[in-house]
Amino acid sequence: MRVNRVLLSAALVVVALIIQVSVLARLHLPGAVPDLMLLVVLGLALVYGHVGGSLVGFGAGLLADIAPPADHAVGRYALVLAVIGYFAGLIKPEKGQVKSALGPLFVVAGAAVGSTVLYAGVGALVSDGATRGVGLGSLIATATLYDLLLAPFTIPLVMALARRGEREVTGESAESGSSAGEAAYRWLASGSSSRGGSLLRGRRGGQLIGRQRTGLLGGRRTSNVKVSRIKGVKRL
Repeated sequence: MRVNRVLLSAALVVVALIIQVSVLARLHLPGAVPDLMLLVVLGLALVYGHVGGSLVGFGAGLLADIAPPADHAVGRYALVLAVIGYFAGLIKPEKGQVKSALGPLFVVAGAAVGSTVLYAGVGALVSDGATRGVGLGSLIATATLYDLLLAPFTIPLVMALARRGEREVTGESAESGSSAGEAAYRWLASGSSSRGGSLLRGRRGGQLIGRQRTGLLGGRRTSNVKVSRIKGVKRL
């Protein structure tokens, strides 16, 4: 990933984690906690693609695993968000621009269901009882509802910031390429002009030398003619 992507992703993930831990988790809503980290990963994956989405998801999940008050095994949520970011990046729209608002909502709903099921499945494999005491159906329903309510306020903002960063990078590269091309063109133009000037000077110098030679030869010829005429007169 490029430096601008890493910096933007890190900033958005940290802000999302702070809001989720300090605000959303303290609301004590029934069922699941609104997953702002998941929405940030989805927004970045829809712009950066499957590779960037998986990397951002893994980093965001790992940060959530080690940030207090995490009560599950480290790496569990990192795996979940990496998989979700990868599959969300596979349906990345062309040029990162969404034509309809229904597309991201379907992606959010599928990601909420998939992340909840995958989180519970990984917990069952590693014998992590963090989701015990809460029904899986209730978690899926509440997680999907909360994420869909937060998506219109989160996904467009994240995608707009990511697209802006991409445009700035492409604009800088295009400007540097054009300036280099202009410099090369100027160098070629100056070189061609100097070469043209030297060629013109050489031609002019050759013409002058040729004229001098012709003038000298012409003078010699005229002097010979005069001498022959004088000799002829003397003979007569």
